[in-house]
Amino acid sequence: MAGCSSSNSNSGSSATKSDYPKSNISIVAPSGAGGGWDLTARSIAKTMNDTKLIEKPIQVENKPGGGGAVFMAQFATKEVKNDYMLMVKSPPILINHDKAEGNSPYGYKDTRPLAQLTRDYGAIVVKKDSPYKTLEDLLNAIKKDPKSITLAGGSAPGSMDHLVGVLPAFKFGIDPASVKYVSYDGGGEAIAALLGNNADVIATDASTIATYVKSGNVRVLAVSSSERLKGELANVPTFKESGVDAEFTIWRGIFGPKDMSDAAFNYWSEKLKVMVETEEWKAELEKNGWESEYRNADDFTTYLEEQDKVIVELLTALKMQK
Repeated sequence: MAGCSSSNSNSGSSATKSDYPKSNISIVAPSGAGGGWDLTARSIAKTMNDTKLIEKPIQVENKPGGGGAVFMAQFATKEVKNDYMLMVKSPPILINHDKAEGNSPYGYKDTRPLAQLTRDYGAIVVKKDSPYKTLEDLLNAIKKDPKSITLAGGSAPGSMDHLVGVLPAFKFGIDPASVKYVSYDGGGEAIAALLGNNADVIATDASTIATYVKSGNVRVLAVSSSERLKGELANVPTFKESGVDAEFTIWRGIFGPKDMSDAAFNYWSEKLKVMVETEEWKAELEKNGWESEYRNADDFTTYLEEQDKVIVELLTALKMQK
């Protein structure tokens, strides 16, 4: 196997096992700061560097646009051989490829999956002083006048936050297409829209909203888990407890480019397997309210194949599939 022709981290060249990594590494969160991808990327970088599992500096880059679709196109084409650029992603890597509106031509098969790391859930959130006290209150208001309620999320129409937000409405007998949805680039921007009175309700990651719950700025009406969560959201009912027969799991994982060298792939596979067992990583999970769910590359790829079928089924039911 040929070695690197250059030590430039952005050269896109592959590396041999003996010299990888030769230079700094980037983990991309394809969204703005403050959302689940951003926090996951920063937790990986921090843990790898703090534990000295990886001694080369790891920097996190935010590359927002299209709910992750803009950078996905770059990752699948321009960075296809770049061993020094990785990406954090979650169900939108499937959804953006499977949906009809704003479809991305690139999906998980245009990457090299490395590992699933965490499991999270969706949350339906309003401001603390909102007139909607329960999920049923909100759904009744939407049913009465869909256009009077603005639902916001940190992903594009037909993508993850949108699906989390309209899933309860769909199960409640509301045409999901009638729900007024406004998209932002990342959960942080969606929360800002809610707090700035530019949205009546947001759909977001349960873990990222806990800080705002603790500060007293927002109220979570329901979460998409099968059982109640812990911590700040312990008293929040599930969709099912709220009378809506639905669940939605937000997994998060890390991906290499499709033509990542075997040397870099094996290096990261080994490091990630060790990382998830460290006390430093467990502290990051606890701090962010995430549940650990590690799958190695092979198991993660199989899981992605299974989840892709679930997403297609959901989009088909919502008449949003390509």
